[in-house]
Amino acid sequence: QVQLVESGGGLVQAGGSLRLSCAASGRTFSRLAVGWFRQAPGKEREFVAGISWSGSTIHYADSVKGRYTISRDNGKNTVYLQMNSLKPEDTAVYYCAGTGTYGSTWSSVHAKDYAYWGQGTQVTVSS
Repeated sequence: QVQLVESGGGLVQAGGSLRLSCAASGRTFSRLAVGWFRQAPGKEREFVAGISWSGSTIHYADSVKGRYTISRDNGKNTVYLQMNSLKPEDTAVYYCAGTGTYGSTWSSVHAKDYAYWGQGTQVTVSS
């Protein structure tokens, strides 16, 4: 079993930055592919960024490319999401998700491919 805990959310003005963290426990973190998803009120959950367990494969949603950076520190069992140039439309609950089923270069944009989910952290961007 894997437990994922997000942190780092909060309220920020448009143009500002936040760094989210996803800390994992319970299973060898270095073999977990991790994705970040978000869900705004009244909208479906959407993919934001994903990273393979080796770190060699990274995906971003078009809406965050050039503004967000996903990274991981396997020694600290943590994946990060650095969010810059934030916009009001980035406001959402952000979730990290993980799965250990696939190979070192695997990463997915689909929520159904991830087995473990955190509780989410709220990010609010004011205009």
